[in-house]
Amino acid sequence: MQLNGVLPTMDQVKALALTNYGHFTSMLAEDGRVRGLSLHMQRLARDCRLLFDVDLDTDRVRYYIRHVLTDAAPRTVARATVYDPTLDLGMIGSDAVPHILVTTRPAPLGTSAPLRLQAASFRREMPAVKHIGLFGALRCRRTAQREGFDDVLFLNPDGTISEIATSNIGFVREGQTIWPRSEWLTGITMTLLHQALDEPIHTEPVTLSDLPTMEFVFATNAATGIRPVAAVDDQSWSTDHPALKQLRDLYADIPAEQL
Repeated sequence: MQLNGVLPTMDQVKALALTNYGHFTSMLAEDGRVRGLSLHMQRLARDCRLLFDVDLDTDRVRYYIRHVLTDAAPRTVARATVYDPTLDLGMIGSDAVPHILVTTRPAPLGTSAPLRLQAASFRREMPAVKHIGLFGALRCRRTAQREGFDDVLFLNPDGTISEIATSNIGFVREGQTIWPRSEWLTGITMTLLHQALDEPIHTEPVTLSDLPTMEFVFATNAATGIRPVAAVDDQSWSTDHPALKQLRDLYADIPAEQL
């Protein structure tokens, strides 16, 4: 863990925990290369302008990530969190000087197991921003896991599906890839698939009553790639549909960028 390239002080870390205002992106680094690296940097720059009203030097962010990865395993999940440790609850409106906290964790081994999701009514605050305010989403995930599921699928007030707690969800019906038409965080893996699929991007409102018409359901996430969804509540699907291999092969062929 490094803040602006050096070890953070206790007060700097405490500020992140207690004020909890900032944003981040997580990426899978393999031998110093990342799929969608430019998209990750664009996300950080956009969200920094939205939350702090300042421009972010993404070359500096890349340098800090490279610096942390020097002693990391060849395959590592790196997270860049942008926040200002001098801001506090009472003076959150002060001019900000965002800092870059880079943390790492081991990358998942092999392919991730299929997901079983529990549907729950929830909408993240500012869905388009990958902010650090995760309490509501994690509370829903905890509830789902305590009831025997792997994760939670969010439903809008009108019953339409939006996203998984920290992943996007996609569907395949009659050979066509479908994304829910909703407000959600545009994931990097989802965007890369958009760019690689040789078909128009198709979105439509999807509700729980539409799920029996879907042939295959999958989740996308930068750390785990393409992951099959085995069930949502009582509705289940086969997880060896040909679309899984097609999507995974398509994603694997996307060139990674050097940090």
